Amino acid sequence: MPEQDWISRWQKVARRIRVPLGFLAAALYLSSLWKHAPRPAAVAWSLALVLPGLWLRAYASGYVKKNRELTVTGPYAHTRNPLYLGSMLIAAGFAVALLSWPVALVLAIGFAVIYIPVIASEERFLRAAFPGFDEYCRRVPRIIPRLTPAHYGTKGGERPTAGSFSLDLYLRHREYNAAIGAALLYLSLLFFRPILEAIAPGAR
Repeated sequence: MPEQDWISRWQKVARRIRVPLGFLAAALYLSSLWKHAPRPAAVAWSLALVLPGLWLRAYASGYVKKNRELTVTGPYAHTRNPLYLGSMLIAAGFAVALLSWPVALVLAIGFAVIYIPVIASEERFLRAAFPGFDEYCRRVPRIIPRLTPAHYGTKGGERPTAGSFSLDLYLRHREYNAAIGAALLYLSLLFFRPILEAIAPGAR
């Protein structure tokens, strides 16, 4: 199938450039920190994106049962990819914290190159594995969430089990790592420049 061909090709490209893009983003991040002290107002505004992103990823991880069932409740009743949307919000938040267009551009390219083939591949698997996936797609947007949750009914008027957040799933998916990573990035915003200046005074 042509769809399979472009997905496979794009995934190969994504695998090759994912690590270089990560190093480039990290280098730009550290360079921006070294050249310009983060503005407190920008760091504060970044929380308006980072905290909802962390919450959305945590919330979604407590619902999703990967490869076992089609999750259509909780955040998945609003967007088909709440985990990826959460990651985008977190990345955008740190770009805001740095007020750096180069960092924002590299992150945007990285997300486009990596997530587009990943989402396409996952949707292909879900469409083959779960007969109700196409109906789900018709009701729930891929990324931008709908305001009200989508509901599903059968001919008998029954709806899927609503489900609830599972702390066990959250822990099993190790989603707390996202919060730890965000905390470390905020610490770097606060202490990276002072530490380097203490180690190499006058080097900047």
